[in-house]
Amino acid sequence: MLEARILKRRHLIYYLEVHDQENGELIGHVVDITTLGMKLVSRQALPVGRVYHLRMSLPGEHFREKDIRFTAQALWSSNDVNPDFYDTGFEVSLMDERAKDIIVQLINRLGFND
Repeated sequence: MLEARILKRRHLIYYLEVHDQENGELIGHVVDITTLGMKLVSRQALPVGRVYHLRMSLPGEHFREKDIRFTAQALWSSNDVNPDFYDTGFEVSLMDERAKDIIVQLINRLGFND
């Protein structure tokens, strides 16, 4: 498979919750993230190809905003190293500039230096 990722995804010190805006359901937790995409870990396999309207919770001690909202498409899904969980890769298709700025701040403030 051709690797099309432009930005290196960064792991955060938090597993931030990501919810489906349409039904409020917890989709999963952020494993790694960039302004262009992210990987989530979840209890269930997520349908590949589906476009999601997502809300990601932010750690209150670091941000005034409670969450950010954006649209992303699930590109792949597979078993996690823990067989009780699934990993899903998302490509962000719509995100406003403030949300992008917050993700950059998340990476800079809360990302592992690897």
